[in-house]
Amino acid sequence: MTTELEAAPENLEKLSANLARVEELTQRLIQAMAQKRMPNPAVEAPGHTLFAHAVTAYWKEALENPGKLIEQQAALWGKTLKHYIDAQQALASGKFTAPEDAGPTDRRFSNPLWKTHPYFNFVKQQYFRNVAAMEQALANIDDLEPHERKRVEHFAHQMMDMMAPTNFLGTNPDALERAVETEGESLVKGLENLVRDIEANKGDLLVRLADPDAFTLGENVAATEGAVVYRNRMMELIQYKATTEDVHATPVVIFPPWINKFYIMDLKPSNSLIKYIVDQGYTLFVVSWKNPDKSYADVGLDQYVEEGFIAAIEEAKKITGEKQANAVGYCIAGTTLTMTQAVLAKRGDTSVKSATFFTTLTDFSDPGEVSVFLDDDFIDGIEGQVAKDGYLDKYFMARTFSFLRSNDLVYAPAIRNYMMGEAPPAFDLLFWNGDGTNLPAKMAVEYLRWICQANHLADGKIRICGETIGLTDVTIPLFAVACEADHIAPWKGSFNGIRQYGSKDKTFVVSQSGHIAGIINPPGKDKYGHYTNEAEMTTADEWLKSATFHKGSWWPRWEEWLRARAGTKVPARALGDSAHPVLAPAPGNYVAEVPSI
Repeated sequence: MTTELEAAPENLEKLSANLARVEELTQRLIQAMAQKRMPNPAVEAPGHTLFAHAVTAYWKEALENPGKLIEQQAALWGKTLKHYIDAQQALASGKFTAPEDAGPTDRRFSNPLWKTHPYFNFVKQQYFRNVAAMEQALANIDDLEPHERKRVEHFAHQMMDMMAPTNFLGTNPDALERAVETEGESLVKGLENLVRDIEANKGDLLVRLADPDAFTLGENVAATEGAVVYRNRMMELIQYKATTEDVHATPVVIFPPWINKFYIMDLKPSNSLIKYIVDQGYTLFVVSWKNPDKSYADVGLDQYVEEGFIAAIEEAKKITGEKQANAVGYCIAGTTLTMTQAVLAKRGDTSVKSATFFTTLTDFSDPGEVSVFLDDDFIDGIEGQVAKDGYLDKYFMARTFSFLRSNDLVYAPAIRNYMMGEAPPAFDLLFWNGDGTNLPAKMAVEYLRWICQANHLADGKIRICGETIGLTDVTIPLFAVACEADHIAPWKGSFNGIRQYGSKDKTFVVSQSGHIAGIINPPGKDKYGHYTNEAEMTTADEWLKSATFHKGSWWPRWEEWLRARAGTKVPARALGDSAHPVLAPAPGNYVAEVPSI
């Protein structure tokens, strides 16, 4: 049997080899970082004036009431000193145990060593004491406007999360244990993962969330059978092959958001909303948006409405021979479907029979957590960036939404990939999440300025395709689904917008869970339920208070609603027609294109 002493040279040799690989990877890292774009501070972080206001207000309070500041600091110092003494006494007793720990439960600190090891326990407890002190200091700032306070608190919590001891090798017992077990191999693999991610993003860092080699479009994601039957510079129109002998006469056209790819609705077959709709006997068309480059700089909301939404509806009508279609819009596409229908109403065009809205915000008077990114310091920076580039790079959007859930979408994956040296998981939802798209320069600025900041759509003052429109111009039957835990389009904000539509026939549903899981929630699993209420839409709180909870997916409820507006049954249709030949099998070409920037 090999003794530890005999194995030591072998272990030392392995460690030396790993150190050599680290040196090589460090050179690659330096080269990758050299590709980083010129920094734009206005897009990278909130303007310095935000924290200047907070600091000024804090010191004003301190000067006017110095006793409060001294009391706060003395309390923190006292708790810190007591904590240090408790830790020292525990060690002096000869027992290698941590002092009593009554701190909060946090899944970041699930390793038993955070409770049992004096060093790690001391670091953890001190971190939570510092967080509590910071939160108390924020709460005691009196001279801040509510929105300014919300922004200060958001970005202060971002800094607190960033400084968590789990994010640093020397204070992360999981990473240290793995490094020792693998003779440093885990750190080498982690560095390889880091270098790969920075190289893939041309000097910027976006943590890879899923194994990119585990999924292939058209094979194990976006695999429902269909074909591209129309294409223009804005989108490809995919028609899906019928799976029933007869179909409802009125076709369904789905418009996904163009911030990400359409196949969030077509992951594995058991989760595919696209497959579900086809299997219920509908002729289904789905738009796959073009991923723009700088040549799309002058494409604005007018072009998305006219060449995207209206064009797709017209082609679906031509292919099916129907005079109307039922339209569906998801997130930003729901907002734009609202504008499209308002424009059509002004033109006297009745092409849309009914509209369905998934997680759609149209009244931005209270946009929720996203509001911290809608002030001039950020949007001025975006406007300057897109003026230079001609498009808003997907990197900025991905990072912004990731930091709304930084512990789950930034720090935890970074620890797993870079400190633990693990490969990203083969998870289709996270694979899709990392498959973002760019936004045209003009469209990005129009959306942010007109709709998000000025709230012109809700106020009835936005001018689209030559028409001045608002929410009251939408009068067709509508079905809206919001999600209870949605941090991108909060359900109360969605409720406030839908409440103002001119439609007399409105159905509003609140699904449990968030922006994605609340929508991609198929029947049978019963993981998330939903709320309904046929009462008048007064306030969101009143609506929910008297709502009825239903176990399971809202999909069958929506399908029943849609069925009543889908016409009689006709024989299943072929893909396209003589004027719309098959251009490519689904999922098409646009979904896989990488723009040449």
